[in-house]
Amino acid sequence: MPNEESQPTCEERVAMELESRIHDLRQLWRAHCQEDFEEADAAEFENDYGVNPNEDREAAAEIIYDFGLSFDYVAPETFTDQLEPYWRYQLSWGGPSDEFRFYSGGPQVTPYRIEYWFLDWWDGASRTVAGDDLRLLHEYWQWFSETETTNHTQQQAMED
Repeated sequence: MPNEESQPTCEERVAMELESRIHDLRQLWRAHCQEDFEEADAAEFENDYGVNPNEDREAAAEIIYDFGLSFDYVAPETFTDQLEPYWRYQLSWGGPSDEFRFYSGGPQVTPYRIEYWFLDWWDGASRTVAGDDLRLLHEYWQWFSETETTNHTQQQAMED
C-alpha cells in the first residue's frame, strides 16, 4: 500500500479530473440532444455506456438521467464557514468524490458562477468553470431549471 506522501494531492489532480468530467458531460449532452456522433466518438460512447448513440438515439439520450448521483440544494451554513448557498450536481461520492456547484440568486436565475470540486479525504481543490465548458454547464442548469429540479431541491432542503 503506497504511503500518503506518494499520493497526488487534489490540487495536482483537479485539472485532469475536470477535463475528464467535462468530456463525459459533453458526450452525454450530445446524446441527450440526439446529435450525430463521429464514428470514433460513437464507439467510445458505446464502450463507456453500452449503446451506440447513432444506432439507438433514444437509449443513448436516456443515459444522462442516471449519470449523476444527486442534484441538491445546499443551504447557507450547511457546512462550517459556508455562507453562500449553491446547487450541487454530485457525480461521485467517497474518496475521492467530485461535484459541480452552481451559484445562483434563485432556482430560475442563471448561475453567476459554476465551480468544479474534486475532494478526497481531508483534501480538496476546485476550479471555476469558464469558456465552452461554462456554456455546457449552463445548458445543464437550464435543463435542471426547466424540469423544476432546481425549485424542488431548494424547497425540499428548506423544509428539512
